[in-house]
Amino acid sequence: MQAPKFAHTSQSFHVELKNRINDYFANTGKPTTGGIRLFGKAAFLLITFCYLYIQLVFFTPSAPWAILLSILLGACTAAIGFNVMHDGGHGSFSKYPFVNKFAAITAEVLGASHFMWNMKHNVIHHAYTNVDGVDDDIDAKPVLRMASTQKRYKLHKFQHLYFWIFYCFLHLYWVMMSDYRKYFAGKIGDIPLKKMSVKDHITFWGFKILHYSLFIVIPIVKLGFTDWLIGYLSFTVVAGFILSIVFQLAHTVEHTEFPVPDAATNRLEDEWAIHQLKTTANFATKSRFVSWFVGGLNFQIEHHLFPKISHIHYPQISRIVKQACHEYGVVYVEYPRLDQAVASHVAFLKQMGRA
Repeated sequence: MQAPKFAHTSQSFHVELKNRINDYFANTGKPTTGGIRLFGKAAFLLITFCYLYIQLVFFTPSAPWAILLSILLGACTAAIGFNVMHDGGHGSFSKYPFVNKFAAITAEVLGASHFMWNMKHNVIHHAYTNVDGVDDDIDAKPVLRMASTQKRYKLHKFQHLYFWIFYCFLHLYWVMMSDYRKYFAGKIGDIPLKKMSVKDHITFWGFKILHYSLFIVIPIVKLGFTDWLIGYLSFTVVAGFILSIVFQLAHTVEHTEFPVPDAATNRLEDEWAIHQLKTTANFATKSRFVSWFVGGLNFQIEHHLFPKISHIHYPQISRIVKQACHEYGVVYVEYPRLDQAVASHVAFLKQMGRA
């Protein structure tokens, strides 16, 4: 499927939103990047990650403690992805490009190619959210059916019961298979990859070797295969489930839409900003801990509309976006509590499995 085009309007809602957000930053004098609050959080997460890794590999705690620390390492890995890598990849971590680059490549150490992630997430997902055949994030077939336009199999009738098993293996699949499929195919779905330079190829393979050395070779040498396997599975299952559920709660719930381009013109009905609002949901917006842990990605609407603004500012600018949506009669999907969003996601999967 070719990437569709968005509708053009004489009075762009996106322009109105940008003007209001620009006024907010001009009036408050705040930078759009993360600042000291984000730097402090990043330092805390990275130091915690290093501490947990060193304790597990070089000091060999007893089995119960080792499993607990492995679980915490998985949670910390997800948190680094949300708070450090994600902002860095969008250029919102710092005003300095080299700092953003450093933040972004934490993905490489944790096992995911930043080159592939940038293409999959920044270029495709952020532009064509929930467009089946283009947005790779809703392509989990044949295991899961994430859109009514996807083929339904008998097993999908039970996907609202078994989905969590597959979410647990996202990180493992990402590290061991997904990046390689994209690399050797030269495309994500039907969208060709940007041409990789020699440096990109070296970075891809170099960091893969580093990741496998840190998380497979060294631990097996120090701990033995069985202890490593138990710890590694505890680590990757937790990281995978957290990464999966956060992104799914933002897009695959009952009230988000899955627009289909016009067959004749390959054009979507709405302009880009309204498309983002219709396909994206906020969740757990009343929880400060969730906001802190997931790097503001529970304010997914604001992130999709303004990805180059650090997540530190999302709770504040969400009021501006919500007010503009109210004035212009534009949908704003929000689940104030985490349990509401999870229940809606389960209901969505049930609906997709039985439609």
